[in-house]
Amino acid sequence: MSDPLPPIPAKRYFTIGEVAELCGVKQHVLRHWEQEFTQLRPMKRNGNRRYYQHHEVLMVRRIRELLHEQGYTIPGARNRLQEAELNDSTPVMPPAAPQAAPGPDWRLVRQELLEIRKILTTE
Repeated sequence: MSDPLPPIPAKRYFTIGEVAELCGVKQHVLRHWEQEFTQLRPMKRNGNRRYYQHHEVLMVRRIRELLHEQGYTIPGARNRLQEAELNDSTPVMPPAAPQAAPGPDWRLVRQELLEIRKILTTE
């Protein structure tokens, strides 16, 4: 059994370095997986800098689980993910536990807006 992964912070965009740390893989592995898995397409801005969204971080964790913990090959994991997309009874990600909807954390909203502004103004 591998060490538990850290929780994913509440933010919209993640750099490749942040995703590598959150998912326990190296950056070059993430770049390779982008070539192998069509589901993994981070946004690229400013000199091909990658920005992953929350659902892509979850996808990286799922790919890591299939390859490293369940022993799938890359083609096998690719097929497993494609089957899951076609068959709703086999979710790609396990369903999240239902939670009460808390009010917005305005500090996080502000931080996210500042990050978006920074991305948009550096073009």
